[in-house]
Amino acid sequence: MPVTRDQLSGFRRHTPGVQERIHFNNAGAALPPDAVLQAIRQHLALEARIGGYEAATTARKEVAGFYKVVGQLLNVPAKNIAFATSATEAYNKALSSIPFQAGDYILTTEDDYVSNQIAFLQVQDRFGVRLLRAASRPEGGFDPVSMEALIRKHHPRLVAVTHIPTNSGLVQDVEAAGQLCRQYGCLYLLDACQSAGQMPLDVKQLHCDFLSATFRKFLRGPRGAGFLYVSDKVLNAGLAPLFLDLHSADWAEAGRYVPKTNAQRFETWERSYALLLGSKAAAEYALQIGLGAIQERTFRLAANLREQLSGIPEVQLLDRGEHLCGIVTLHINDWKPIPLKVALEQRGVNASIAGRGSAVIDFARKGV
Repeated sequence: MPVTRDQLSGFRRHTPGVQERIHFNNAGAALPPDAVLQAIRQHLALEARIGGYEAATTARKEVAGFYKVVGQLLNVPAKNIAFATSATEAYNKALSSIPFQAGDYILTTEDDYVSNQIAFLQVQDRFGVRLLRAASRPEGGFDPVSMEALIRKHHPRLVAVTHIPTNSGLVQDVEAAGQLCRQYGCLYLLDACQSAGQMPLDVKQLHCDFLSATFRKFLRGPRGAGFLYVSDKVLNAGLAPLFLDLHSADWAEAGRYVPKTNAQRFETWERSYALLLGSKAAAEYALQIGLGAIQERTFRLAANLREQLSGIPEVQLLDRGEHLCGIVTLHINDWKPIPLKVALEQRGVNASIAGRGSAVIDFARKGV
């Protein structure tokens, strides 16, 4: 159901930042609602009054609720959710749990996130793994036919796909990738950093073994917080990240440790409980609105913006794909990125620069 005018007015009242800025930087860090700010402040105040350990103990029921609420975002049980300090930490924890051997293959796409691409290259250098990239379709996004051919030929240890790249409005066909991984028995790592909070995500339809995301973007949570979904398949296989600690494993005997049976084996003991509770509030806020309603409005506003920008001769729109989301990327002739960003800031408009290094393959293909 679309968002009504009255609802929109309420959302704006809940968001202090809209009084000062026109915020076009949700793909970077969104403006948080009051509920998120209040949850963080309340726990910090509690820590100041009674102590950090004691505050965590007092809030243990609310902390446990974090896993349930994030599970609701993905339609999975709480036991499959791990808290992380960022999407990248969550992603790398998942990547480090896979027992790569020399000659193994990682299959990804040309539109995967820069930090993921760097991590793949490190795994390639350190373990002798070979990196493959599925070909892209002319209209944008990976080609499922190419992906299936590479899976059949090379039997990759891991297939890794970014749902929405950081530099583009492209929405990749991650359901198709999931179906292929399920059909051929490949581990599937999904980066949902830009899609979480912007559109519904149902792991039962995605068929992924891992899903990583942050809270600071479209979920409108705090910086320094993210999460990782871990499938039962992964947990039952005994996969665990490097390195475990006293929270993610039990030291059973002098020479033996036992990892946690649930996704918390992908966590570490130390975390900010204030940020965790702020993240819980952000997830609850998104669920209250409805991810379908959020997607409808976000995608519609972005489409309207692209339509208006397309009428400006100096503007080159860079979003390509059969399906486009709420991220709008453009290049303006005769403007360098930094002076343009400064000019926008002087007018109270927030935006981000997507440099060449954030998408070497995609920007080279687009001639930017």
